[in-house]
Amino acid sequence: MSFQAYLDNIQTKTGKSPANLRALAAKKGYANSKGLLPGVKAGDILAWLKQDFGLGHGHSMAIVALLKGTRKEGDR
Repeated sequence: MSFQAYLDNIQTKTGKSPANLRALAAKKGYANSKGLLPGVKAGDILAWLKQDFGLGHGHSMAIVALLKGTRKEGDR
């Protein structure tokens, strides 16, 4: 499955686009436009996404990669 397919599935499941999730992560103090904020661990974001949106580990890690800037929308 491509990275973009993960993002598409996340949007279908949650109703939130990658931009929406970035904004929510910023609001929660996890990230900004440059990436994760200092001291924020992937586990913090995983717990949030699992609890609030019911995402599994793989889909949550895709959002972590997006927030870190290691992957981008449209990546395969």
